[in-house]
Amino acid sequence: MRFAVVRSSAPGCEPNCPEWISAEGTIETGTPTLFRRLLKTLGGRQLPIVVNSPGGNVDAALQLGRMIRKSKLDIAVGTTEFSGCSPQMKNCRDDDSKAAPYAGVAYDSGAMCNSACPLMFAGGVRRVVGEWAFLGVHQITTTYHREKLLYRTTYKVVNGKKKVLSTKIVSRRNAGSYKTYEMSKAVEKRLSGYLKEMGVDQDVLDVMKATPASDIRQIGPDDMLEMKLVTSLDSLDLMTGKTICQHGPVPTNCREIPTNGNARPAEVASVEVKPASAQPTGAALPSRSEQEMRFVLVRGTNPLCNPDCPEWIAAEGTIVAATPDRLRELLDTVGGRRLPIVVNSPGGDIQGALAAGRLIRERRLDVAVARTDFLDCDPGAAGCIVKDGPHDGLTVDAGAECDAACAVMVAGGARRLVGADAHFRVHSMGMEEKVRAYLEEMAIGPGLFAAMQSAQYAKHKELSQDELAKFGLTTGRQSVDALTGATICKSSSKPDNCRVLPSANAEAEAPAKL
Repeated sequence: MRFAVVRSSAPGCEPNCPEWISAEGTIETGTPTLFRRLLKTLGGRQLPIVVNSPGGNVDAALQLGRMIRKSKLDIAVGTTEFSGCSPQMKNCRDDDSKAAPYAGVAYDSGAMCNSACPLMFAGGVRRVVGEWAFLGVHQITTTYHREKLLYRTTYKVVNGKKKVLSTKIVSRRNAGSYKTYEMSKAVEKRLSGYLKEMGVDQDVLDVMKATPASDIRQIGPDDMLEMKLVTSLDSLDLMTGKTICQHGPVPTNCREIPTNGNARPAEVASVEVKPASAQPTGAALPSRSEQEMRFVLVRGTNPLCNPDCPEWIAAEGTIVAATPDRLRELLDTVGGRRLPIVVNSPGGDIQGALAAGRLIRERRLDVAVARTDFLDCDPGAAGCIVKDGPHDGLTVDAGAECDAACAVMVAGGARRLVGADAHFRVHSMGMEEKVRAYLEEMAIGPGLFAAMQSAQYAKHKELSQDELAKFGLTTGRQSVDALTGATICKSSSKPDNCRVLPSANAEAEAPAKL
């Protein structure tokens, strides 16, 4: 397997283009060493891996998977078409004068990840296999090599007994080899433990065992999603598309190369607010789209509401399998209060979204799509500790998004609001029957499911307020202000999320951060 850092050469992406690690070829015993060397040259940058491999050595694949997970890298099945200079060309190297790697474009058409490759693939944090890529598994072939050894032993006789002084191998001869085509109990146990470690279902192992070594079994998109082998049905454009660096938040694999040639990583888009007190400077935070969804208790800070202000739960980041449990943990800390959830998410794990949506409906919570601007300090920042109650913040529609699996989570709300300036996008996510049944359970019209199915995989379809109302996804045309606005606590029927603080110095529970 050959590794190379590649920068997109797609027209129109410069000066800020995505970069990735191209991994092509057979996985061999020395492949992990080559990969480790490459990682050292990146200086901690987290570049996604685009892999195209027929498989190879199982032990090496397991090592690669663990290295990928430890480095928190994403992975996609795809092939890289190099522009101009390519690694396999003699005397060809990347252009160091511009601090730029090889140039090329990533495609999923014709790409494969077979045999041992899916074990390496399982190590990715985000894992995608496009519509035109192929991922297949089969039984493991184990080759045993036999050797005939000739020893020379030196000894002496002491009191009539032999005492061995040394034993030395003087020759080795190949005595042939043989292969087995069924997984041993020891190998099965090792692979089972690895898949569990990576959060992948054991069904993958069952398919491997059921497929002869002479054959290859392709796993379909929906099955991969069900087995948690992929984290979404997106294509590799999610990680290498030329437009991903043109919208905030900017992924960490984007790098800007100004015309003067001094390259610098792209800055992550953020909202700058003045903190209540000076905060220590820390390392740059990962973009929201790369963070797992966190839940934070927030209190409105508009002077018009004091001392009786609304509170809400900010839900920001990617939905993962653990998201429902984290939400439940926070809800258990608020003593039965029905606080609305303000969500801003690019989507994520569909099963996590289904479970989170059902929990929201079970607790009869309202949901709105908006982002929360923290006015004291960002909960994810180093040294951000709020000791006197919830975080201070305000909600804003503009720039908020709810994509893919996020729509499923929002559908669980008792009241569901999407403001005019928020973005609500859907696409097909697999598990059609489960999603259809869930939406019916939540009393959402069939139009939303049809809209999801009409936008295949990564081709997002943005829905208007009229469409959301028509499908029954939204319960009104209000914005998030209907749940978190400064004046809602002055109404005659005061909402459950209003709370009076006796004085500016009143002590409250520390906010829950999950």
